[in-house]
Amino acid sequence: MRTGIVRGACPHDCPDTCAMLVHVHDGRAVRVQGDPDHPVTQGFLCTKVNRYVERTYHADRLTTPLRRVGPKGEGRFEPASWDEALDDIARRLNAIRAGEHGAQAILPYSYSGTLGKVQGESMSSRFFHRIGASLLDRTICATAGSVGWGVTYGDRLGPTPEEAEHARFILLWGTNTLTSNPHLWPALRRAREAGARLIAIDPIRTRTAAQCDEHLPIRPGADAALALGMMHVVFRDGLDDAEYLRENTVGWEALRERAREWTPERAAGITGLDAERIERLAHEYATTRPSFIRLNYGLQRHRGGGTAVRTISLLPAVTGAWRDLGGGATLSTSGAFKLNGGKLQRPEWVPPGTRTINMIQLGEALTKADAGVGGPPVQALVVYNSNPAAVAPDLGSVRQGLLRDDLFTVVMEHFVTDTARYADWVLPATTQLEHWDVHTAYGHLYLTLNRPSIAPVGESLPNTEIFRRLATRMGLDDPEFADGDVDLIRQALESSHPWMQGITFERLLDEGWIRLAAPRDFRPYAEPKPNTPTGKIQILAPELESIGLDPLPTYVPPAESAEADPERAARFPLMLLSPPEHPLMNSTFANVPHLERAAGPTKLLLHPNEAAVRGVRDGDRLRCWNDRGHFFGRAVVTDDVRPGVAVSYGVRWAQLSDGGRTVNDTTSQGVTDMGGGAVFYDNAVEVEVAAGNEILDRVPRSGVYSTVPLS
Repeated sequence: MRTGIVRGACPHDCPDTCAMLVHVHDGRAVRVQGDPDHPVTQGFLCTKVNRYVERTYHADRLTTPLRRVGPKGEGRFEPASWDEALDDIARRLNAIRAGEHGAQAILPYSYSGTLGKVQGESMSSRFFHRIGASLLDRTICATAGSVGWGVTYGDRLGPTPEEAEHARFILLWGTNTLTSNPHLWPALRRAREAGARLIAIDPIRTRTAAQCDEHLPIRPGADAALALGMMHVVFRDGLDDAEYLRENTVGWEALRERAREWTPERAAGITGLDAERIERLAHEYATTRPSFIRLNYGLQRHRGGGTAVRTISLLPAVTGAWRDLGGGATLSTSGAFKLNGGKLQRPEWVPPGTRTINMIQLGEALTKADAGVGGPPVQALVVYNSNPAAVAPDLGSVRQGLLRDDLFTVVMEHFVTDTARYADWVLPATTQLEHWDVHTAYGHLYLTLNRPSIAPVGESLPNTEIFRRLATRMGLDDPEFADGDVDLIRQALESSHPWMQGITFERLLDEGWIRLAAPRDFRPYAEPKPNTPTGKIQILAPELESIGLDPLPTYVPPAESAEADPERAARFPLMLLSPPEHPLMNSTFANVPHLERAAGPTKLLLHPNEAAVRGVRDGDRLRCWNDRGHFFGRAVVTDDVRPGVAVSYGVRWAQLSDGGRTVNDTTSQGVTDMGGGAVFYDNAVEVEVAAGNEILDRVPRSGVYSTVPLS
């Protein structure tokens, strides 16, 4: 039995990708901590991951395959053996492949339950590509901003915490750093101690905004208008870096003309900020060096989200801030990691003409005869690394689809989640403490190895092993299905990119984490140049025009705003935002007792003016609703939110929520302007006082084999 400390990596969807140390005694994990030697982790983990041992040994942890014995949605199961489970799943999937509709009637559904390259998308991709299943467009979090950044700069790069501490003017734009990027905060604190000024731009006075020097409470979805108003002032007052623009960008002259239209007064009318404050912000930003913008994915979750990210990202090009160490902007650093994804996933195995289904339109995919995109109906759904019955938009539609008797559903999980309650088979998967993996990051430049520190709990298996065994049962005999997890890690590291040079499995095994071979004086888009078609920063992006979008930065109003749809806004006058709850990670950790208590009941934050006109008092049970659905929450009356805005932190499990409903019962399957991303924050609602002062109709916590249906 092992006793000691084992190096690992946090697997969760966070830019920080912490290096973990797992303390093991007699084969049992007893504590996790952040690696004190890691330059970004710096010895601490977030509120959530500090509870990883509690989650790993949770009383409700799945330890054996489960077969459904009751109606879908009730969550009634009986234990079964792995042989029984894999034989039945293989038989039913092969029958679909050989049937009338073929393999495209099978849909995989996964996202970032782990960000590991091995347990995320390696053996699973090989499996689904080889059998010819439908492809899943994984758009739910980041695609709008990623595409917007990509057409402008190419690879997603930006200053990391190690550079950001050199900045002297910092805009935290649409990011609650202390909750969703906490390991950036020590660098910002060091910057402030050296004289930097921190300003938060956010519709909510978050815990981060409260710690900044100033908070600018912008209207939701108005970010591009503010950036254009700032550009107007910068160009008008000669504060632009004309030399940088001439040498490093294309289309800057057209941007200057576009910015002429965006006076501070015009921007003020859209953003809800004073014109004078926009003037002052532009001057502070353009005249303080280095200047750094940390923007995050929340601000792109509305119809114009890709354009918003693209527009904000060009501010450092206009001022030349990219010249400076610590200057520029960061959405993600993921473009720095050049692992061999093709070797892992085998995209060449995808049959020509295979259709793609957007994951945020799962409700349509499961309820329409052509899955909403043409072709056969979805007859089988295989879910891993995700909990769509909690995280997908328009949950009423998703549940309707999951209730289909003719839909065969397999879920690989740690617990009987909302999604697992609808499954025909639930298969126990390992946690991060129980398997191999390798992790890139999107907030720094360190590659991290995860070593298993304990044996699998019960009969749980890594995702990779489940798909290996399933491939064998289905008669797939490609040698690639025999690759072990360490083989997969080695294959991922087979890269000729100069930043990957010298990084080997052996080094990772010895050192735990390794910085990419990028320059130490890291100034993105200086060297290497942007890998755009022009080799320059594309202020003018003709490829956008080819898909019907403005090739220049612009402002696109949210689809459900009064500006875009006044009739809808009159019926549903509040824009609902659903940012992460501090103790939770999307729907992960929602059932960990300590964190569940810390989160408390679902909350609905309203400005005092909005509460007054609705007769809402602090603590009231509220119903938040629109024509897609409703959920319940406890009123928090506060000026931390703007008038016209409601806030309910996400994402909860429906089975642990009042009325069996969550915020995603109100969100839409609409898509963003580019990338087909989710529009979670483009969500017009109304709020009213609900009957009863107690939380009602919560599904009881009766263990794995619950018999209480979701209502």
